Amino acid sequence: MPSNQENTVSRPGRLAGKVALIIGAGTGIGECAAKMFAREGARVALADIRFDAVQSLASSICPDSTQAKAFAVDVTSDGSVRQLVDDVVAGFGALHCLFNTAGGSLPEDSLVTDVPLDVWDKTMNLDLRGTLLGCRYAIPKIIASGGGSVVNMSSGAALRGSGKAHIYSAAKGAIVSVTRNLAGAYAKHGVRANAICCGRINTQRIRDTYGIPGQPGKSEDAMKVDDTIKAYPYWFGEPEDVAGIALFLASDESRMITGASIPADGGRSAY
Repeated sequence: MPSNQENTVSRPGRLAGKVALIIGAGTGIGECAAKMFAREGARVALADIRFDAVQSLASSICPDSTQAKAFAVDVTSDGSVRQLVDDVVAGFGALHCLFNTAGGSLPEDSLVTDVPLDVWDKTMNLDLRGTLLGCRYAIPKIIASGGGSVVNMSSGAALRGSGKAHIYSAAKGAIVSVTRNLAGAYAKHGVRANAICCGRINTQRIRDTYGIPGQPGKSEDAMKVDDTIKAYPYWFGEPEDVAGIALFLASDESRMITGASIPADGGRSAY
């Protein structure tokens, strides 16, 4: 009888042969996605404003830089994002997937009647402008590479009306809308576009601003975390939970999905 080892068939990874650009790969969801994508065979371009973070991550994934390369980027700068995408294609020869995960919120974000107006500029530039610039320059390269996938990070806050961070909700809602438009515009070119609308994820930004179970953050509704989890036990997750969804959307397994906003918020936007 042949051994189990002899019966094992080697299969290529889910992203074998693909080049993926992850913007915001320095920490949290982006960092987890970088490791996950690389394990599934992708060559990964890791971009962040914190170059030291992605440089260390790239070295841990592939010390000789053949599978992982680090790039510095300021997602609010047109020139910086354009140069990033050019450098990625020059370094890897193609681009098949863009994962836009750079973004954030501010503790000062509040109701539209109360929020300081400078929160608008900071939040919109980082969350919405950054996402749009990534798509603006990556999509033509994806088309030239034979097609692929765009995955944009939104939020469960874009799908419900109970949030008190109105500027963040506006930015993430716009990402849902523009992702649908991207899907419609570029399907004929072989490009799929989807968004992930996640709930509370255990990252440093969330711990500081909104809080996690047993550890309230700085926002005005931070003390409600534990109460929310009682009603929505799947609302709180780890970066790996969202990175796994991004991996699926980046892969050919999701070839029938485009223009979708995947609610990964533990049902909070549904009931």
